[in-house]
Amino acid sequence: MTDTHCPYCSLQCGMKVTGRRSPEVSAWPEFPVNEGALCRKGWTATGLVGSRERLTTPLLRDRATGEFRPVGWDEALGVVADRLRALRAAHGPDTVGVFGGGGLTNEKAYQLGKFARVALGTSQIDYNGRWCMSSAASAGTKAFGLDRGLPFPLADLEQTDVVVLVGSNLAETMPPAARHLDRLRERGGRVVVVDPRVTATAERADLVVQPVPGTDLALALGVLHLLVAGGHVDEEYVATRTTGFDDVRRAVAAWWPERVERVTGVPVEELRALVALLTGADKVVVLTARGAEQHSQGTDTVLAWIDVALALGQCGTTYGGYGCLTGQGNGQGGREHGQKADQLPGYRMIDDPAAREHVAGVWGVPADQLPGRGRSAYELLDVLGTPTGPQALLVFGSNIVVSAPNATHVTRRLESLDLLVVADLVLSETAAIADVVLPVTQWAEETGTMTNLEGRVILRQQALTPPTGVRSDLEVLHGLAVRLEAPVPFATDPEEVFAELGRASAGGRADYAGITYDRIRAEHGVFWPCPDADHPGTPRMFLDGFATPDGRARFHAVEHRGAAEQPCADYPLHLTTGRVLAQYQSGAQTRRVRALTDTGPFVELHPLLARRLGTADGEPVTVTTRRGSMTAPARVVATIRPDTVFVPFHWVGANRLTNDALDPSSRMPEFKVCAASVMAAGRASGATREQPAGVPA
Repeated sequence: MTDTHCPYCSLQCGMKVTGRRSPEVSAWPEFPVNEGALCRKGWTATGLVGSRERLTTPLLRDRATGEFRPVGWDEALGVVADRLRALRAAHGPDTVGVFGGGGLTNEKAYQLGKFARVALGTSQIDYNGRWCMSSAASAGTKAFGLDRGLPFPLADLEQTDVVVLVGSNLAETMPPAARHLDRLRERGGRVVVVDPRVTATAERADLVVQPVPGTDLALALGVLHLLVAGGHVDEEYVATRTTGFDDVRRAVAAWWPERVERVTGVPVEELRALVALLTGADKVVVLTARGAEQHSQGTDTVLAWIDVALALGQCGTTYGGYGCLTGQGNGQGGREHGQKADQLPGYRMIDDPAAREHVAGVWGVPADQLPGRGRSAYELLDVLGTPTGPQALLVFGSNIVVSAPNATHVTRRLESLDLLVVADLVLSETAAIADVVLPVTQWAEETGTMTNLEGRVILRQQALTPPTGVRSDLEVLHGLAVRLEAPVPFATDPEEVFAELGRASAGGRADYAGITYDRIRAEHGVFWPCPDADHPGTPRMFLDGFATPDGRARFHAVEHRGAAEQPCADYPLHLTTGRVLAQYQSGAQTRRVRALTDTGPFVELHPLLARRLGTADGEPVTVTTRRGSMTAPARVVATIRPDTVFVPFHWVGANRLTNDALDPSSRMPEFKVCAASVMAAGRASGATREQPAGVPA
């Protein structure tokens, strides 16, 4: 029996794995994050063990025929190294790009960043977490001087008075976390959900607010207006622990309730009810998630909700404040240790001379040989195969064909490359178009650390022996580094890599220097920052001051701009996307687990809209945006706004529709809203652009 952790979301629930041939998951009640509870994805997490769809040998694709042929590891790595070497000789190091993932262990994320900058010498590296938590990270850094998704343990939610969830459906995306909301309500606390849909999470709420998609920022400005107008701002806290509130006070004066209602669709009485809950509570926690963050104004939206928490005097207090509900399994650690275009390990910035000197010293290379800042995730994919972009891409832990916005365009860019290499455990949609596919270990077949949504560093321990022919990502990077004659060694033992990560992060904002595998085992995880072996770790941050030069949090006056793409005569509806309970991310793993329900994609719409379309539940409808179309069965529900349709993104299709407009600060694409039209699929072929279904009368 092995103590380990779930391979999916950022809770990183503790579990035990028993058996070898037919492994089973059992509860680990002592692990504090989930106390033995798991969702259906966790209970079935061993479902890919022994699957016929597991890759167990490298594959090379013949471009003339499109067919793959199995090859040995020496041939596969030799082909990759030779082609990378030739491309770099012809076009320079930035002709090679690297794309990582928020599900990679800390060791892999760290080693991938080191490999890109030292073995390849390229600046062109980023990861899919840019599409997940980057707006919250950008806002947290601006407001507090440091980003850690939750600056307090998740269980603190039980001890607050009001929790406001903005754009989160945690009851379906991380079900074991929902028990904290239930316990809060049992002791008299309140829950507010802000979402265009009445979700399973909203069913646990005392107040549900359904704004027009893309208007969460305007709603926050309306809340701030009423806090100021009603004299509810904690003026002493603002004066002693923050700066910049005068600008916010002036900016929100224009956001009176009736204007907020016109912009957001939220009735004035609901806005006032929300403010009454906030002002009637001693302790308030505001949490944002992808629904609020995956927008072209995502950073400003998060800043506005942070402003709400600051105005109430909550941030940096016990059982109050602001937090981000990180999505991917290692979304937090993945953005700390160097696989982002602008960062080095320890959350250091790559254009900081002192940071470059420190990390280069740990790596054993001259600082001036490290490349500079590269392109963000979508910007990197957008230029693949063009004269100014990379001609080769190495992909670890990401299924870009399904998960990228404007996915048809991105797929074409991938197909235009001279070389696409994908390391994966199954033949995902992205691996299926690769030139070289490298079979790698899955979660239960390897050891490594993850950092969950609380900033708790945990240890996934190997429970199973990998299939013959499969290698770990660390072994892949080592093999390529040797063939590319990298100037420094690349270790394959995860504990050795983690120790190096600790040295590289020492003194940085995300300092892991005092964390070891033994400590993690003994303490059920260690919260960073933890600068030395005698440090207890930091479960709650900012209690004594924020990570800014003067120790004060920063208010930011922001203005609502609206979504980059507004409804019009041709595309009169709002399209939004999200997850469902039984699936995870691009579905590359969960869609292959037989025990998980795979209903396929659907289009959720309101009965009024269905009536106007002349369609019914279960009948096919076609959703069209400026980027593409998809057809799926209608799911008619009264729990969504009549002007909005929802499509889950776990299958090919949804992200062919989504908008690639980027947030100017975080470079987050606008996944969560774009303009769309919908029609009954039987009519789609003969319909014209002048005949879409609009907002019901």
